[in-house]
Amino acid sequence: MLARRNFFDPFVELQREIDKLFEDFISPTRREYSFVPRVDAYETDNEIVIEAELPGLKKEDVKITIEDGVLTIKGERKFNREDKKKNYKLIERIEGKFERSFTLPEYVDVEKIKAKFDDGILKIEIPKKEDKTRKVIDIKVE
Repeated sequence: MLARRNFFDPFVELQREIDKLFEDFISPTRREYSFVPRVDAYETDNEIVIEAELPGLKKEDVKITIEDGVLTIKGERKFNREDKKKNYKLIERIEGKFERSFTLPEYVDVEKIKAKFDDGILKIEIPKKEDKTRKVIDIKVE
């Protein structure tokens, strides 16, 4: 009778295949990005806030840009797994490049955006413009 090295090996491989299938199905163009940080976005009376979980990164590993009203967070998470003395049995921590983009509403002041990085959480505060009156146009239906 053949003994398996690890009882969980077939299940780990099955999980990888299922994850790969969903990645291909949901976002076939995202293949170069293997790490997708979790994000919370909320709005207060004065600002829009985006908080991203970036465990294992430093603020130097993250780049934030705005272009044509789209805020983009980019970076790369790396682990050193070159140690030959370690015989890995399971690797679940994902490394690689990531990118998340958010279309900003017109009523925010992109010139006054602030970003803070603390304990693996990136917090981006996007203040609303002082003039909070929004232009509303009624359209007559004929």
